[in-house]
Amino acid sequence: MEENEKILLFEKMPIPRAIAKLAVPTILSSLVMVIYNLADTYFVGMLGDPVQNAAVTLAYPVLLAFNAVNNLFGVGTSSMMSRALGRKDYETVRRSSAFGFYCSLFSGILFSLLCTLCKAPLLTTLGADEMTWAATDSYMLWTVTCGAAPSILNVVMAYMVRSEGASLHASIGTMSGCFLNMILDPIFILPWGLNMGAAGAGLATFLSNCFACGYFFVLLYVKRKHTFVSVSPRKFGFERFIVLGICAVGIPASIQNLLNVTGMTILNNFTSSYGADAVASMGIAQKVNTVPFQIALGFSQGIMPLVSYTYASGNHKRMKDTILFAIKLMLPAMVAVTVGYYIWAGNLVALFMNNETIIAYGTRFLRAMCLAQPLIYMDFLAVGVFQALGMGKNALIFAIMRKIILEIPALFVLNWAYPLYGLAYAQPVAEFVLTIAAVVMLGRIFKRGSN
Repeated sequence: MEENEKILLFEKMPIPRAIAKLAVPTILSSLVMVIYNLADTYFVGMLGDPVQNAAVTLAYPVLLAFNAVNNLFGVGTSSMMSRALGRKDYETVRRSSAFGFYCSLFSGILFSLLCTLCKAPLLTTLGADEMTWAATDSYMLWTVTCGAAPSILNVVMAYMVRSEGASLHASIGTMSGCFLNMILDPIFILPWGLNMGAAGAGLATFLSNCFACGYFFVLLYVKRKHTFVSVSPRKFGFERFIVLGICAVGIPASIQNLLNVTGMTILNNFTSSYGADAVASMGIAQKVNTVPFQIALGFSQGIMPLVSYTYASGNHKRMKDTILFAIKLMLPAMVAVTVGYYIWAGNLVALFMNNETIIAYGTRFLRAMCLAQPLIYMDFLAVGVFQALGMGKNALIFAIMRKIILEIPALFVLNWAYPLYGLAYAQPVAEFVLTIAAVVMLGRIFKRGSN
C-alpha cells in the first residue's frame, strides 16, 4: 500500500467505509480462526471418545499462552507502527517491525524448548490424569514442541501487516492456514484417514501455521517496495525508544493473556475433578462461546490502526467518532447473539458430540457463559483503545481486575456455592464490573480529547 493510499484511508475516507475496509477482513479472519479452532473439537468429537476431546481442552491453555508472545510483539509492535505512521516517521515503522519479528521468532523457539523440557509437570498442572495424559501429550507434541514458532510468527506478522491498513492481506494470510487446517483435520483425525485422533488435530494445526507463515513471507517479498513492514536483519536493533514503546503496550497485553491462561487452567482443574465428561462439555461450551467473542475481538482489532493513527496525528474528533460508531454497531448485535445462544444452547452443543450427558452439561455451561457476550465487547473495545493510544498501564489494570480481583476469586466462590455449574458464571460476573469501568474510562478519554 503506497503512502497516498494510507492517507486516504486513515485521514479522508468516511468513517463507516474506513471501518468496513479495516474491520471486515479482520472479522472474517477471526470467524475463520474460530471455525478452525472448532474444527479440532468437532472432528475429535466425531470419534465419540470423551478422553480425546478432553485432551484438546486440557492443552488449550498452552496454546492460549502463545498469545502472551503474540500480544507482546504483535499488539505492541502494531501499536508502535500505527502511531509512527500517523507521525509520518517511516524509519521507525521499519525498525519496529524488524524488532517485533525477530523477538517473536526467538520467543517461539524458547517457548517450545521450555514446554518440552518441562513436559511432565506442565501436563500435571494442566489437569491431565492417567486417563487423559497420553492423548494430551500427543496433541501437544505437534502444537507446542513443533508448532510454537510458526503459530506465533503467523499471528505477529498478521498484526504488522494490518498496522499499515492492509487488513485484507493480513486476513488472507491467516485464513489460508485456517482453511488448510480444516481440510487436513478429518484426514488426520478420523478412522477413514490416518486415525491419529487428537494427535492428528495437532499435526494439522502445525502444518497450517507453517503454510500461513509462508504466505506472509511471500507477501512481504512481493510488496517489498510498497510496504513499510520490514523483516530485514539490518533493521533489527535495540533502540531504546522502540523497545520501550513496544513494551509499554505489549507487556501489559502479554500479562493480560498470561492471566487468561491462569484462569483457564484453574477452571480446567476444577472441572477435571468432575470427570472427563465434564471437561469435554466445558471445552465444547467454551469453544462455541468463542465464536461471537472472536467476532467482537476481530472488530475491535480491525479499527485500532485507525484509532492509533488519528490519535497520533491529533485528529481526536475522528478518533472519537470511530469508537462511538463501533459501539453503536456492535453492541446491539452482541445482545441479539446472546439471546440466540441462550435459546439454542443444547442444539449448539449437540453439533459437536451426540452424547446425552455431555449435551446436558454443555447446555447449562453455555447458557451461563453467553451472558458475558455483550459485556465483553465493551471490555475488548476499551482495552483495544488503551493499546492503540499507548496506554499500556490502563490495559494492565483491566487485566488484573478481570482475572485476579474478579474472575479467579469468583471461580472458587461459585464452585463452592453452586458445584460445577457455578464455574460457568464466573466470567459474566467479572465482565459486568469491567463494563462499568470501560464506560467510565472511555468517557474520560473522550473528555481529554475534547480539551
